[in-house]
Parts: sequence; structure tokens; C-alpha cells
Amino acid sequence: MPVDPQLRNLDIEIPTQPEVLVKLSLLMAAEDIDLQAMSALVETDMALAAAVMKAVNSSLYGLRGRVQTVHQALTYLGMREVAAITFEMGLRAAFPAAAELESVWSRASQRGLLMGRMGQMLGVDPWAAHSAGLFEECGKAVLYRHAPTHYPAMLRAATRDADLVELEKTAFGVSHDALGAALCESWGLAPAAVASVRYHVEIQSTLTMPESLARRSVAAISAVAWALLNHPDQLDDVASQIAPQAQLDETLVLRAARRVNEQLLAAQEHGR
Repeated sequence: MPVDPQLRNLDIEIPTQPEVLVKLSLLMAAEDIDLQAMSALVETDMALAAAVMKAVNSSLYGLRGRVQTVHQALTYLGMREVAAITFEMGLRAAFPAAAELESVWSRASQRGLLMGRMGQMLGVDPWAAHSAGLFEECGKAVLYRHAPTHYPAMLRAATRDADLVELEKTAFGVSHDALGAALCESWGLAPAAVASVRYHVEIQSTLTMPESLARRSVAAISAVAWALLNHPDQLDDVASQIAPQAQLDETLVLRAARRVNEQLLAAQEHGR
């Protein structure tokens, strides 16, 4: 998919999608996904396969016993979650290692897993929801790579993403939400995931969906996940305002959010 033409005029590079993720995207798009082909593909990149194994065996998943192969990971976790871990590792590898970005990647893992499982419970495309969660803050990595000496100060100065967006527009003429959406689009993510990444800051700040937003379910799950992870005391209020705008049942949304959160907490407790 083409990148927004206006962004082409800016001197900010959008990293290209790694070849292994291009091939993985094609496998994920097939009606009948070949698990053997998927595991073989990931294992062709030794560094990527090692990173996937490390992630699978982390406390986030709380698996019993140590998983030693990608095929085992697919068996225990399923193709969507292993594919998402692979995308996460591929995304991280596209940017320089930096302490300032570690919190971005940490949030991406948890948010992606939460959104994917919520999507599955709510009948919303779980792959689109999971990838939207993973890529939500990736525009920050794009700006960090573009301005490594200046951008960390912005990250420290802004207490809210809404404030960070204003600082970014002043300094660069573009904000991380727009850049993140451009990266998602150029990497071929689902339109619903692209839209969620593009509008997540606005929706979190106002609890109002833009009128132009056609695909709303993933964006709604994003807002609920944000509340659950950052402002759990506001979860009911956020769900009551967001769910109707996406034609989702508020009660079901709350039930899914709390159930998945319990799953993740239990997994982390088991993994300790």
C-alpha cells in the first residue's frame, strides 16, 4: 500500500518491511494456513527464531515447560500469537537498540496480546487487533531513529501522548501517530489496524471516534486496552463511551477486557 504522499516530502525515512515478514504476511492471508511452512519460514532467520523463542518462553505467556522450537510454539500458542511475536521482533530489528525505546516495545507486547485476545472474544478480526496493538507506538521509533539526539528529550518532557504529538508537529511537521500509520500501511497491515494506529492518540484523548473513521472496532478495542493498562479505574467509563461508537456491546467489551487481563496476570504469575 502507498505511503501518504505528504509524508514523502518530509526527510523522515520509513523502514521497509523485512523480507521474512513479507512472506509471513502472505502465509497469514491464506485461507488454510500451513503451520509447517510458517515454522520453517521463521526458522530460516536464526536471529529472529531465537528472539521468538525468548519471547515465547517469557512470563507474558506463562507456558508450562520450555518451548524449544517454533513449531512447538505454534502448537501451544497458535499461529496468530506466534506470527505477532515474529512481527514484533522484526519491527524491533528495523530500528536501533535504544534504552529509551524499551518501554515502547514492552507495552507493544502486552497491548498486542491483550487486543488480539479481546478481538477474538468479540468477533473482531484478531490479527488486525493484535497487529494494531503491536504497532500503535511504532511512530516513536521512527522519530527516534530520525532524531536520536533530540527526540528522547521530547519523550521525557511529554506526560501524555497528546502533548507529545504537539511537540512532534512543532519539531518535525508530523507526529508519531501519522508516521506509525504510514509504516503500517507500507508494511501491508489491515486497513482497520492502520486506522487504529492513526487515530489512537485522538481517541484516547477525547473518547470520540472521528466521523471519517469507517473501521471502528479495532480502534475501540485499542481505547479500552489503553484504559485497562493505564487507567483501570476509568475502564467502565471508557467502555461506555467507546463501545457504542463502534456498535459493540459495552457489557461484552468489559467482560472480554477483564477476562483477558486475568489471563495475562495469571500467566505472568505462573512464569515467575
